[in-house]
Amino acid sequence: MTEAAFPPAGADSPRPPLYTAAERARRDATRWTLVQGVLAPLQFLVFLVSLALVLRYLATGAGYDAATWSIVAKTATLYAIMVTGALWEKAVFGRYLLARPFFWEDMMSFLVIALHSAYLAALFSGALGPGGLMAVALAAYAAYAVNAAQFVLKLRRARLEAA
Repeated sequence: MTEAAFPPAGADSPRPPLYTAAERARRDATRWTLVQGVLAPLQFLVFLVSLALVLRYLATGAGYDAATWSIVAKTATLYAIMVTGALWEKAVFGRYLLARPFFWEDMMSFLVIALHSAYLAALFSGALGPGGLMAVALAAYAAYAVNAAQFVLKLRRARLEAA
């Protein structure tokens, strides 16, 4: 390869914008944008409540049922936002998942869904006891926190580009 194939260290390479003009117009026109705008903070609220219930159970041994149902509710909101998010990506980018601007967010979402689904599988099969279930839930929640941060940063970038 030639030297031109590798820019010098520290060279600024402009990032492509998150949205083309046509994608931005589709984003603004689709109802799925509003749905995502409602579901994302709702899911975050369910996450915070559930995290508090899980930590309370782990600290005191009390409230296992409340913690369990809150994890199931968090997983249900996750599934809802993933399905509607795929519909949003299809409306905006023409593909259900892994559109260029959201590739890494979607990849992390797969891990988040896998961990939440593993929790449900273990819960309903009886494969793990309460401590193991809560450990899986905490791993799922840690991955979710990273994924939520990815999306918040992407939203910030979109707003800065629009300004």
